Order: sequence, then C-alpha cells, then structure tokens
Amino acid sequence: MSGGAVAAADGRPRCPWGLSTEDYLAYHDTEWGRAVHGDDALFERLCLEAFQSGLSWLTILRRRETFRTAFEGFRIEAVAKFTDTDRERLLADPGIIRNKAKVDATLANAKVLAGWPAGELDELIWSYAPDPAGRPAPRTLSDVPAVTPESTALAKALKKRSIRFVGPTTAYALMQACGLVDDHLADCVARGGGVPR
Repeated sequence: MSGGAVAAADGRPRCPWGLSTEDYLAYHDTEWGRAVHGDDALFERLCLEAFQSGLSWLTILRRRETFRTAFEGFRIEAVAKFTDTDRERLLADPGIIRNKAKVDATLANAKVLAGWPAGELDELIWSYAPDPAGRPAPRTLSDVPAVTPESTALAKALKKRSIRFVGPTTAYALMQACGLVDDHLADCVARGGGVPR
C-alpha cells in the first residue's frame, strides 16, 4: 500500500516521513501528535509553524534550540517586550530563519497575546479540536489532509484576534503537531499517543 506505515529499524511500523532522519524519528516518536497545552508552549508552536511556512520542517527542527534561545524560550511576556534592537538582533542571527515578515509577525503576535488573559490562547486553539470519533485513522499519507474545516475556522479566529501569519495550512500543521488531531497512520506504532520502548 503506497504511503502506508513502514517498518523502522526496530521492526515497528511508523509514518514514512518519520523515518527519513534521526531528527524526524525522535520528533515523530516523542512529540508529533501529542497534546500540547499552555499559552507559551502553544505560542512557540504557532511561531515555529509560521517560520516553517515554505520550508522543510526539518530546517526548523534542527534550529529549534537556537530559536528558543533567540526568543527567550517563547515566553509571551518576554517576547512582547522585545525592542527594535531585539528585532535587529534576530534579523542578524544566522541560527534562525531571518525572514522579516516572520520575525515581525512573531513580535506583533507576542504583543497581542500579552494582552490576553492567562489560558485564553490554549482555550481558543483547543476549542477547534475536532471530535476524534468523526475522524477515521488515515491508512496512507494521501489520507492526511493539508487543510480542514476546523483549521480554516481556527485560522480565521486567530486572524480576527489580530494574530498574524497563520493560514488554514499553518493552522492544520499546528493542530497536528499539538495533538488536536492524531494523524499518525492507522498502523503506526505512535498512533494513540506513544511508542513503547
């Protein structure tokens, strides 16, 4: 079956994309599709998904620690206080993606989110999680959508609240990464939350 789960070196089946590099395997097995909560943690994922737009996720994954350092752990309150000097520092940092639109969106989003009550970002994002009972497990990669009605609605809700650089595709990638949906393939050992060791 084309695009179905593939046996890894340990003999257990996984989503094919998770087998291309050790970085992807670790991310696939321990993070992708697992529930992420907390405003700062979701802000980080939202920012990284925006930085990934047009690039390989591997590019972001391999720079994630540098991103975390550059953006003070993606603590909303800290990033909201960044100045023009910080912006220039970020645009000169070769360890991150030096895209002006993406950097500016991250800084602007932090300023917006700093004005939200604690827990509101978490509540808003998770309110768009679809009912898992209504989503059959994907059998092949071609069964995994890039956009869903829920991701379109989430992107619209975030934009309405002045959050920048998030469209339906980015919103769906966020939903996948943060466990709002479980898009591990039906036969993948990580489906349902874990890879037994």
